[in-house]
Parts: sequence; C-alpha cells; structure tokens
Amino acid sequence: MSKPQSNELYELIKSMSSSEKRYFKLNSLANIGDSKYAQLFNQVDQQSNFNPHEAYPFVSEGQLPNLKANLYKKILQTLRRFHLSSSIDAQIREMIDYAQLLFNRSQYKQCANQLKKAKALAYKSDNPELLLVVLKWQKNVVLQTANGDSRKAVGEIIKESSATNKRINNINRFTSIQLELNSLYQKIGFIRNATDHETVIRIFKSSMIDLDEPDLSLNEKFSLYSLYINYYFFIQDFEKGYKYAKKWVSLFDNQIIIKTKLETYIQALNSLMIAQSRLGLYREFSLSKRRFRKIRFIPNITFTENVHKKLFKYSYVHEFNGLFMRGHFTEGVRMLDRIKPQLEAYYNELDAHSRLVMFYKIACLYVGNNEYSESLIWLNKIINTENIDLREDVHGFARILSLICHYELGNQDVIDYYIRSTYRFLLKKKNLQLYQKYILNFLRRLGSARLSNEEMKARFKLLRSQLLPLETNPYEKRAFIYFDIISWLESKIDARTVQAVIREKAEKQLKRSLP
Repeated sequence: MSKPQSNELYELIKSMSSSEKRYFKLNSLANIGDSKYAQLFNQVDQQSNFNPHEAYPFVSEGQLPNLKANLYKKILQTLRRFHLSSSIDAQIREMIDYAQLLFNRSQYKQCANQLKKAKALAYKSDNPELLLVVLKWQKNVVLQTANGDSRKAVGEIIKESSATNKRINNINRFTSIQLELNSLYQKIGFIRNATDHETVIRIFKSSMIDLDEPDLSLNEKFSLYSLYINYYFFIQDFEKGYKYAKKWVSLFDNQIIIKTKLETYIQALNSLMIAQSRLGLYREFSLSKRRFRKIRFIPNITFTENVHKKLFKYSYVHEFNGLFMRGHFTEGVRMLDRIKPQLEAYYNELDAHSRLVMFYKIACLYVGNNEYSESLIWLNKIINTENIDLREDVHGFARILSLICHYELGNQDVIDYYIRSTYRFLLKKKNLQLYQKYILNFLRRLGSARLSNEEMKARFKLLRSQLLPLETNPYEKRAFIYFDIISWLESKIDARTVQAVIREKAEKQLKRSLP
C-alpha cells in the first residue's frame, strides 16, 4: 500500500464517527501493542485544522511516514470490519474471499457452499457485478469436479453468466451516457441553442438500444430512469422528466429496497422534487418533501457520511425551492439568518458545482426579499470564482442578476462598466441570447435619460412584452428558470414588491389545482 499524504490520514480520522473511533481504539489499537499508533491517532484526532508541520515527539522524522501509512491502513481495515454487518456487498465479498481460500485448499464442496450463499445474497441485493464474480468461481469449481452429472449445472451457470453480462452491459451503457451528458451539463447548463440540442440528442442516442423495459432488472431500471431524467431535464422537458422520476420512486415499494438502495432512493426523491418544483406542483412537492424528511427516521439503518451530506444538501435545496414556489422570501431569509453558521461550515464541504448552485439560490432569496446588497455578496462569490468554465449559464445569469441589484441600489455609476463586462463574458461563453440582449439594452438606456414615473413604467412594460414570448421559445425559456424576471417587472409596473407578485401567482395556481 502506497504511503498516504499527511492530510489523507487527517481527513480519514476526522471523517470517523464517535462510535467508529471507539471501535477502532478497543479492537485495533488495544491489540497493536505499539503505543506510537495510539499517540499518533490521538494527536491527529485532536487537531482542529490540518498542519503539515505538526511535530510528533514520540517518533523520529524518518519513521513518521511509515507510521502514518500503517495507521491509515489499519483504520481502513477496522472500518471495513465495523461496517461489515450493515453492508451486503461487503458480506458477499467476504464470502467470495472465503470461497477462494477453500478452493486453493481443494475444499471444493465447502467452496461451493460459500458460493451458493454469496450468489443468493447477490441476487437478493441485485448486484450483477458481484454475481458475475461468484459465477466465475462456480465455473472453476465445476471444472475441478466435473463428472457425468455436471452438464445441467454447466448449462445453468452459462445461462446465468450470459444474462448477468447482458445486465451489466446495459447498466454500463446507461451510466456511461449519463456521465457524458452530466459532463456537458456541468459546463453549459441547460441547452442554449439548436447546436446544443443536437449534441445532447447525439450523445443520448449514440449508445442506446431497443429495450423491453418490463424485462429489465431493478438495477437496470434504476440506471435507465436516472438517465432519462437527466436527459429530459437537460433539454428542459420537465413533464417527461417528472414521468420518469415518478416511475423511479415507485420502484421503492418496500422498506427492504429502501434500506439496501438508500442513496439511490435519496437521488430518486430528489429528482422527483426537482420536477415537481419546476412544474409548480406544490402539493405533490410538499408530500415528497415530507417523505424525504422521514428518511432520517428509518429504523435499523446505518447512515454513512455520504448519505448525511446528501440529506443535508437536498434538504436545503428543496427548502429553497419550496420558498421560491410560494414567494416566501422573508421566511427564507429568516431561516438563512438562523442557520448561517451551520450552512457556512456545510457549503465548504460541497463540491464546486453544488456550492455554485447554493450561492445562486441564496442570492435569489435575498433579491426576493429586496435585500440587494446582501444578494450581491453571494453573487460576487460566483462572479469572482476562478473556475468560470463550471456552469457557464449560472455565471452568466449571476452577472445579469448582479446588474439588476445594482440598478435597484441606484449604483448607476458602475452599471455601464458592468454591462460592458457582462457583454464580453456572455459573448466569450456563447451565452448572449435575446433574453440577455433585451435586459442589457434596457438597463443601458434606463441610465442615460431622466424619465418620469410614467415613462419608467412604459419602459418596464416594453421589456415585459419583449420577454413574454421567450417563455415558450425552446432555447430562450431556460432564462426564466434562473430568475423570475417577469414577476420583477410586474412588481415595478404595479409598484408592489416582487414577493407580493409571486405569492399572488402561487395562490392562484394552488386554487386552480384543487379538485
């Protein structure tokens, strides 16, 4: 095992729960005999921040790298043992390891018994990759114990291997297409034009085959529905994305499947709530959110650090989405003020893409509450980031929203500069469309003349009339996902707050949806 960097040992120890640390100290450190491991573990555990120059007086500088590498390995081994009973995959791998040991000792009957147990568990958990490994070892056993009665067993193994390979190939096909689509989405966001649309269709259809959906296994359906959802969301067909999100969630029809596929279940519910929020299905969205909250109370289940982070991340994302749908911006800002210390610690642990989206949602929340200076703080976190190739669409709309904030604050002296800067950015990223042109031209002309209230209102009405037709344009409508510009314009025309306008629309939509 290669020697891990010092920060890797620090990060691994810091990721351990209190029960994991207690188990490690009782079952590993107590049996090592060398107290240097315990001293190293405790000293690293007590560090509040990683320090590459930390001194360890109990060990020489030359011995330290090996001591760290060995401790790192022992922690991983202990964590594997600790979580063995809660991980079906780990249990199957352990049975396969036992089978290999028995096979090497020519204990073929005992080996076959272990493989039989492993196969049953692999089928139960619907894990075709591990099932294929089990079948490989079953072939080896048959080869060593072949007799006149083995033809039936050989035929069954060959048939199972062929079916398993087909399932694995399907899953690999679906996940590979999704990976390629996701890579493009993280660069450009929703499709901008016909060229983007053609590229997405080409990627989606390049490796797809005719499928008989009812015959697919559970894992194949998981991967297929996830792919369909990503594809339809990408091209902004949220109706079809909603359809497949419902089908995906419906696969989790009992607690056993939810427990064994917890992360997939979380992802499915997240996709459903995204579709419901995009389509304005607030009542359904509220029911899904309630179902999502219940995940934390599922009995007899181990929540990994990864699951905890996903639950935290999606909880706040959909809390924001629910507030946006109802126009409850004041309540949202109060919630933000209450959780800000916890949120700041959390978003530093997010991946760059999730952090970018989080910053934009928070900025929109402050705009909805007329707190434009506060919104600019969060927008500048996006605008000033070095990685401008990640979600170019969010970067572009952050600049548009920033201009609106400066307009609201009366910062006319900087607006002209920011308009030119935004033009250059959007042209460079091929993101300058009619929506952006209308708004930029509107803001430029607005600052170059002294206008009466009636003339100002006429300008707002003109911009609204220019933008409304774009809501049905397949390549312009994405803009309305990022910021409800129409409601902002209507708030200016009617001399109301944007929050009041959005709330009124939300209430009307809710009344129309009543049976």
